Amino acid sequence: MGARLIPLARPRYRVYALTRDGAQCAALRARGVTPIVGDLDKPHTLSALAGIAHDVVHLAPPPASGATDKRTAHLIAVLGNQRGNQRKTKNMRGSLPQHFVYISTSGVYGDCGGGLVPETRPARPQTERAQRRVDAERRLRAWGVRSGVAVSILRVPGIYADGRLPLARLQRGTPALADADDSFVNHVHADDLARLVMAALARARPGRAYNAVDDVPQKMGDYFDLVADRHGLPRPPRIARSEAARVIPENLLSFMSESRRLTNRRIKQELRFRLRYPSVHAGIPSLV
Repeated sequence: MGARLIPLARPRYRVYALTRDGAQCAALRARGVTPIVGDLDKPHTLSALAGIAHDVVHLAPPPASGATDKRTAHLIAVLGNQRGNQRKTKNMRGSLPQHFVYISTSGVYGDCGGGLVPETRPARPQTERAQRRVDAERRLRAWGVRSGVAVSILRVPGIYADGRLPLARLQRGTPALADADDSFVNHVHADDLARLVMAALARARPGRAYNAVDDVPQKMGDYFDLVADRHGLPRPPRIARSEAARVIPENLLSFMSESRRLTNRRIKQELRFRLRYPSVHAGIPSLV
């Protein structure tokens, strides 16, 4: 995601990127990015982030376990909590960001029974993974109110693009659910998501959440069929939900247990965003 965002941001910003792998610094510099070596799991390594940026995009996922997102807590701590008394220099050191965009997940809504889901629907996470995202959202919103930073949240569903398609799953022949048992899923093309981040930095309202999603929710099995057809692979076999626990990996089954259809009115009306890929049919290339 960061690699797609960089060429959009560079004409407007001097771009910094946090990396915990010093070996990545040369590649980042080659892309015109200033690397900062630090680890969100090790707060003592993050001091260089303090006051360095006018706008911040938080792409890092939460930790792999637990119900809280300590990484986001560490980031908030180093960026600061008080506006007012801080000295501002030309390179912004000592000041808070003006805008902050957090890349969250549509999983915060939990299972919605296939219903339409606007951003006003309360978060009801059903997995620890989603609970950590809700924790991050709440921490960031509270920090935004406390500090005056304009925090906005993009709730992102399944991201797809070349190199981000379930080809290995299809090649393994992992089954999908029968249509009567299948769940609705939502998608966004990676290029549209990068452009949405830039739109949020420019026009998002403080404290606001936005469903970063295309126009056409689909049944999960139909999505797999489309990818298979366009890449010359066999369609996955369909099975009843009662059989799924026996043959489908648990982490994948958890996604199949949640069904929702996200609405995207806010990104169109408030962010004035126009999708390049309004559906997966427009965005998935045919390699056959």
